[in-house]
Amino acid sequence: MENLLNPVIVAVLLLCVLCLLKVNVLLSMLISLFVAGLIGGLPIVSSGDEASIMSSVVAGFSGNAETALAYVLLGTFASAMAYTGITEILSKKIAKAVGGNKWILLTILLVIACASQNIIPIHIAYIPILVPPLLAMMNKMKLDRRGVACTIAFGHKAPYIAVPMGFGLIFMGIIRDNINDNAKDFGWKVTVGDITKVNWILAVAMLIGLAIAVFITYRKPREYKDVQLEGVTETEDLTLKYEHWVTLAAIVVVVALQIIYGSLPVAALGGLLVMFIFRAVKPKDIDEQFQGGIKLMGFIAFVMLVAGGFATVLQNTGAVNELVKSAISLMGGNKWIAATIITLIGLLVTMGIGTSFGTVPVLAVLYVPLCHEIGFSPAATIVLMSAAAALGDAGSPASDTTLGPTSGLNADGQHDHIWDTCVPTFLHFNIPLMIAAIVAAQFL
Repeated sequence: MENLLNPVIVAVLLLCVLCLLKVNVLLSMLISLFVAGLIGGLPIVSSGDEASIMSSVVAGFSGNAETALAYVLLGTFASAMAYTGITEILSKKIAKAVGGNKWILLTILLVIACASQNIIPIHIAYIPILVPPLLAMMNKMKLDRRGVACTIAFGHKAPYIAVPMGFGLIFMGIIRDNINDNAKDFGWKVTVGDITKVNWILAVAMLIGLAIAVFITYRKPREYKDVQLEGVTETEDLTLKYEHWVTLAAIVVVVALQIIYGSLPVAALGGLLVMFIFRAVKPKDIDEQFQGGIKLMGFIAFVMLVAGGFATVLQNTGAVNELVKSAISLMGGNKWIAATIITLIGLLVTMGIGTSFGTVPVLAVLYVPLCHEIGFSPAATIVLMSAAAALGDAGSPASDTTLGPTSGLNADGQHDHIWDTCVPTFLHFNIPLMIAAIVAAQFL
C-alpha cells in the first residue's frame, strides 16, 4: 500500500487520468507535479537553499532548455519553408504520387517521419505544415487517422532507438555516457556501436506493432467530415523557383551543421540564416516567421520545459530511488522478474516526464549497478536501459512523439490527442517494446 502512494506512481496515474478526462496536457502536468511534490514532502516555495516544488520546476527547465530552443527554431524554419511555398509543392507532389492508394501515402509519411529524425533533423516541426493539406485526401480514402498517428509516431521513435544518426546519435550518446559513468566500479565500457548492435531488436518489435496497427486494428474505413482549413490553398504550379532552391540549400546546411556540431539549435539557426541572407524570406516578413514558429512549436516547447520540471520534482522527492529500491526486494535475483520491473518503472517515469532522453539519467544511477549485480551482460543492460527510456514516449500525453502527430491530424478538429493518438500508440508500441526487452535481456 505504501508503494501505491509513491509520488512517481501517484503523479503518473493522476496525469493519465486528467488527460483521459481531456484536461489540457500542460495543466495536467502542473497539477500532477504539485501533487507529487506535496506527497514527497517538498514545500511549495522555500526561503533558503532547500529544494521546493517551484525551485525544482525552475531548475528542471534547464534540462530541456536546449530542446525547447531547438523546437522553436525548427518551428521557425518549418514556417519559413512554408512561406516559400515548397511544402505546398511537396504536398501536391505527394498527392500526385499517391494516386488514391492509402498504402503509398502511409509509406511516404513513414519515410518522411524517419528522415525527420536522422537525415533532416527537423523533428516534428514539419507535421503541422505538411500533414493538414493531405487531410482532404485522407478523408476521400476513408483512412483511419489512428493508423496514420501510429505510422508517424513509429517514424519519430524507432529510428532514434536503432540508427546512430541525428536524434539517434544523441540518444545513443546519452545511453553510452550514462552506462559508462555508472559502471566505472566494475569496468564496463560500451560504445555507440555496441548499442547499435542490439537496439535493432527493439526497432523490430515496434515494426511488428506498426504492422498490427495499420493492417489489422485500423485497417477498416473511417468517415471524416470535409472541413476547409485556414491557410491551406490549392496550387497547380509545381515549378521550383529561386526561393525554393535556397530553401533546399538551407536544408543541406541544417543537415551539415547538425552532423558537425551535434546541436539542433545551431543547425536550425544556420538554416534560417541561409534563408534570410539569400532573401528566400523577405526582411519585412522575418518577424512573421518567428511568430509562426512559436505558434507551431511554442506550446510543445513549453510542455517539454515543464516536463523537465516534472522530472526534477520527482528526483528531489527521492521517489524514483524509493521505487527502485522497493522493486529490488521483489526481484529475488530472478532475471525475468528484474527485467519486467525495470521496464515497468521506466514506463512509469517516461509517461510522466514525456521524454525518453530525460529518463536515462534519472534511471541509470540505480539501474546500471542493479543490472550488473543481477548478472545481466552489458548488451542486456543496453537493451533494458534503452527500452526503459523509450517506453512511455509513445503514449505519453506530454511526449513530442504523440504531440507531433496530433498537431497535424487535428488541424480540422476531428482527431483527439488522447484517444486517437496516445492510446493507439501506447498499445501498439509500448507492449511490443516491453516483451522484446524482457525476452532479449535473458539471452544477450
